[in-house]
Amino acid sequence: MAIHASELNTAAVEVDGISKRFGEAGRPNRLMPWRKLKKPKLALEQVSLHVETGRITGILGANGSGKSTLIRILATLLTPDQGTASVFGYDVVSQPDDVRRHINRVSVEASFFKEMSPWENMLYAARLYGSGGEGTRDRVEAMLERLGLPLDTLDKPMKQLSRGQQQKVAIARSFLTSPSLLLMDEPTTGLDPRSKREVQELVRSIRRDRAATVLLCTHDLQEAEVLCDRVVVIDQGRVLAEGTPAELIRAHAGKTDGSLEDAFMQLTGKRLEEDEEEKEE
Repeated sequence: MAIHASELNTAAVEVDGISKRFGEAGRPNRLMPWRKLKKPKLALEQVSLHVETGRITGILGANGSGKSTLIRILATLLTPDQGTASVFGYDVVSQPDDVRRHINRVSVEASFFKEMSPWENMLYAARLYGSGGEGTRDRVEAMLERLGLPLDTLDKPMKQLSRGQQQKVAIARSFLTSPSLLLMDEPTTGLDPRSKREVQELVRSIRRDRAATVLLCTHDLQEAEVLCDRVVVIDQGRVLAEGTPAELIRAHAGKTDGSLEDAFMQLTGKRLEEDEEEKEE
């Protein structure tokens, strides 16, 4: 959906005091009394966030930090336990249909109709969002070409494509609907360095040409440093710091020639890769 003039003066995302827990302990299981109850896990605690329209904002955090939970709340896939969140002024809980008309989400676990081709999956998505008319095939081919995906894969079943090729289709599918807010959760995971650069350039062009807002969760600190206007560091469900990459480096890297990775380690005491094998929230 193209962004309206009235929305240019409205924050793309406003999050105020969001908290979310998983695995609340319930009554003991009488059929299996030996089974231990899971302890509640705090995913987000009193998170507040302001994202300006037309910016690329990075959410940085190790696995289990809460960043994916935040993205899912903004995508109306989860309901917060407390606090409020809005997208272009629409509340994610009370106005989910309005929110969904403005967003699209790219996730590392993107799902498809595996027996269908990339073209059929993308045409289905386009029609779902009210487009898919004349010229759609040309738009799809141009987008996939920019992402470096061979056009001879366009009509093959999705199950025959590699993991990286499927991720490129997921990214192209999200761009096809022209969202005002693009929620990208680890979008370049599984892509080779060249493909990452192609995706990054496409993200820049979407922001530049369509005034779209991008919220990007990433493990790639170098990607965040070169791509994001602002970054938010989140750890154990709490926001630790936010600002431009240069501001965070200057304030937290601890040395004049520091990097965003240095700042992240100083803030959290860990590298992003440390908990990579742990299950995300």
